Amino acid sequence: MSGADIAGLIAALVFAILVALLAKPILKLTAVFEELIITIRSLNGEATPLIGELTKTVQTTNSQLEKVDDITNNVSDASANVSALSSLVTSTVGQPLIKVASFSYGLKKAMRGDDGTEQAQNPHTSGGTDQ
Repeated sequence: MSGADIAGLIAALVFAILVALLAKPILKLTAVFEELIITIRSLNGEATPLIGELTKTVQTTNSQLEKVDDITNNVSDASANVSALSSLVTSTVGQPLIKVASFSYGLKKAMRGDDGTEQAQNPHTSGGTDQ
C-alpha cells in the first residue's frame, strides 16, 4: 500500500464521516416536511366543508336581502300613497273649510260697525239715557 492509497483511504473516510454528519440534519428536515404535508392535508380537509358552509350562508343572506328590498319597496309605495291621499284630503276638505272661515269672517265683519263694536250691543246708539 502506497502513500497515495493511504491518502485516498483517509479522504474516503473523511468524506464518509462528513456525509454521516450532514445526513442527520437532512433526515430532520425530511421529518419537518412530512409534518408540513400532514398539516396542509388537514387544513385542506377542514377548509373544503367550511367553504361550502360559507357559500350557503352567502346565498341565504342574499335571499334575505332580496326580501328586505321588497319590503322597502312596498313601504316606499305605501308612503307615496299616504302622501297622495293627504294631498287629496287637504285639497277636497281644506278648500271648503277655508271658504266657510272666510264667509264667517266676512259675516262677522258685516255685523260690526266702523269702530269695530257690534251695533246692536252699543248702549249709546240704542237711545238710552245717561246717568
